[in-house]
Amino acid sequence: MTDERYHINIVYSDEDEASIADIPDLQYCSTFGETPNEAPAEVLIAQRPWLESAREHGQRSEAYDDPPA
Repeated sequence: MTDERYHINIVYSDEDEASIADIPDLQYCSTFGETPNEAPAEVLIAQRPWLESAREHGQRSEAYDDPPA
């Protein structure tokens, strides 16, 4: 499994004055960064513990086990 295959949304938040990155297939898996490049780098770091926690708590689904190509 290659974790980087999940779709990542990146938007700029005027309110936060930062870029926000989230993975829609992984509910609440989002991060922010001061640059558009930092935000997705941070969300790639966050997805691994997110997936590990989901598996440990029995929250298995196709989205978690086999990310889209």
